[in-house]
Amino acid sequence: MKIKNCVLLLSFLLSGSTFLKAQDVALKSNVLYDASGTVNLGAEFGLAPRWTLDVSGNYNGWVRSHGRTWKHWMLQPEARYWFCDRFAGHFVGFHAHGGQYNVGNLKNSISFLGSDLSKLSDRRYQGWFVGAGVAYGYSWILSRHWSVEAEIGLGYAYTRFDAYPCASCGTKIVDDKSHHYVGPTKAALNLVYVF
Repeated sequence: MKIKNCVLLLSFLLSGSTFLKAQDVALKSNVLYDASGTVNLGAEFGLAPRWTLDVSGNYNGWVRSHGRTWKHWMLQPEARYWFCDRFAGHFVGFHAHGGQYNVGNLKNSISFLGSDLSKLSDRRYQGWFVGAGVAYGYSWILSRHWSVEAEIGLGYAYTRFDAYPCASCGTKIVDDKSHHYVGPTKAALNLVYVF
């Protein structure tokens, strides 16, 4: 149901693009997310000569081999300020994000800034998150309609989750716990089509 709502929201936003002039809207896909099997689509709308609104949606509903689980959906709107012309060159962004996840059995030893992601090796976590962050990016124009955009963002996320002892178990070992995450909140290498 929530995925349906995200698709409807993105469709609504894109339907408004028929009234916009050239260089006012762009569609994009994050190839980093594509490589992870996460279906994603973004749209960016010109608001003023140096301001745009970027909205991206991501969905991954697959169970990986060996019982690894990395299911999630996320919506991430971002206001961008372009230092020269919009859709070209340097920009800074201010984003919000929210979504749900079901993640587990991912072998790793990552622990930083108060978040111990190595626990994903032995447990499954299911919950939701909201947060915000700042980002820096650059867009390279390839042709009249095509460009490539790189972006990195840092920020904060508040999450509430349940934990389970294994990827397929149904017995909770942690119920409705909260966590405050600080760190990377956005990484993108977008292939962009500008109308």
